[in-house]
Amino acid sequence: MTKQRKWFKRIGLALLALVLAVGGYVLYLQTGYYRIPDGEVLAVENPQAGQLAPGQDYTALTYNIGFGAYGPDYSFFMDTGTMADGTPVQGRWGKAKSKESVLANTQGALDTIAAQNADFLLLQEVDVDAHRSWQVDQSALLKEGLPGYGAVFASNFHTRYLFYPFHDPHGAVDAGLLTFSRYSVSEAVRRSYPVDESFFVKFTDLDRCFAQLCIPVEGGGELVLINSHMSAYDEGGTVRARQLEMLCGVMREEYEKGNYVIVGGDFNHALGEGTAEAFESGQQLPGWVAQLTDEDLPEGFSLQRAENQYQTPTCRTADIPWEPGVNYTTVLDGFIVSDNITATAENIDTNFGYSDHNPVKLTFRLGQAAE
Repeated sequence: MTKQRKWFKRIGLALLALVLAVGGYVLYLQTGYYRIPDGEVLAVENPQAGQLAPGQDYTALTYNIGFGAYGPDYSFFMDTGTMADGTPVQGRWGKAKSKESVLANTQGALDTIAAQNADFLLLQEVDVDAHRSWQVDQSALLKEGLPGYGAVFASNFHTRYLFYPFHDPHGAVDAGLLTFSRYSVSEAVRRSYPVDESFFVKFTDLDRCFAQLCIPVEGGGELVLINSHMSAYDEGGTVRARQLEMLCGVMREEYEKGNYVIVGGDFNHALGEGTAEAFESGQQLPGWVAQLTDEDLPEGFSLQRAENQYQTPTCRTADIPWEPGVNYTTVLDGFIVSDNITATAENIDTNFGYSDHNPVKLTFRLGQAAE
């Protein structure tokens, strides 16, 4: 065999090995992929006995804690954007920079949450066991740091090891939505959103869902409290439109039963007129930005706009580290309420110290239940 033929053989064997490795890895991901069935009953840990009553004030807080990775100097590999001068930018990291940063950011988020002393807490991107957060069990830390609440966990991201980006792999993830209640929860279920199940996207996007808690009210009826996290990375908003249709159907159904309804979370929509371009920015408007207004909601429901909605954004882009006035910012987080509830809201300014999101606090009072 000539020397040239030997080299061709070696190259051919190397290419075959590469194809087999890639094929084996795709098979590994595919055999581990599944979606959690819609309607899964969720356990309530440390259940509480208190009951809500009409005419009294209560509070709820929603906060996407970003799996403890998003300190001010952090950018995420899946986030892309364009600076005002046309320069494209993309985030760098696939996981948090260190275990110490995860612990520090989780503690910062926990301190922020505890300081608000809310009756209900709706948290998103809470890791249980994940390479991206250095195996820090954020769910356990939050439950330990927030005694006196019942806790409900709904998985919305479960994946085998993602070997991407190559320089800093995202890894395997077990994460979800964590909801706390100081009052009795009679039922909790996980509702599965429609998602993009195209071949490669399904491995990197979340198993999107919302957690639906039923909380009894004195005199009859229930507060239906929904913790939701809609799709990101959905340019054109087609998947989010399907998710919103499903959510609105549930809201309408519960309202027609005579219940009170509150939906909180990370909507991945600019909430309300004017919020998409309300804040100073050195970046162009991202292509994923879609707007959600009261016109998109069922009759009897409205967005509860924060009193400081045009002063304090709730989300920053993570394609570059945080720099006030440079990153694109908007309001993605907040609450929808039924019209048998009176409420006010406030965006809490953390200067994005512990996450790429700021929390939002709702103060509400249950009125006369819908007939």
